[in-house]
Amino acid sequence: MKNIGVSVVAVVVCVGTAWSQQPPPKAHVMVTEGEVQWGQGPPALPAGAEAFVLSGDPGKAGPFAIRLRFPAGYKIPAHWHPTDEHVTVLSGTFSMGMGEKLDAAATKDLAAGGYAVMPAEMRHFAWTKKGATIQVHGTGPFALTYVNPADDPRPPAK
Repeated sequence: MKNIGVSVVAVVVCVGTAWSQQPPPKAHVMVTEGEVQWGQGPPALPAGAEAFVLSGDPGKAGPFAIRLRFPAGYKIPAHWHPTDEHVTVLSGTFSMGMGEKLDAAATKDLAAGGYAVMPAEMRHFAWTKKGATIQVHGTGPFALTYVNPADDPRPPAK
């Protein structure tokens, strides 16, 4: 069975530490919208994103589910993941496209309820004009590689 991964440079993202807001579930997870406690987005994404881990740990092997919230005008440059990425739009409009460079004219707008699967290593990008909240689920560990390394917001490895 293929591993399933999440959206958004040669390194496995250190999201375990940055995103580990909840331990893996021992039984079930039930979270109301009011219980979501947004925190800073993962270091692999441009500044301004907020994140909340619903279940699992995206930095480790195994299933996980996360939510990401993006402000108006937010852009994620072209990138890829070593595993499939599953995205569900919860609110707003999240625009996604395929290619080696972000091209807003070449995106498909996904409104609330929209869903996308990006196969492993598919070069893709995303942006939101007015802001959006998405949910991403898959099997970790989550890794993200930018097509153009200059787009990577993480400090260079020493």
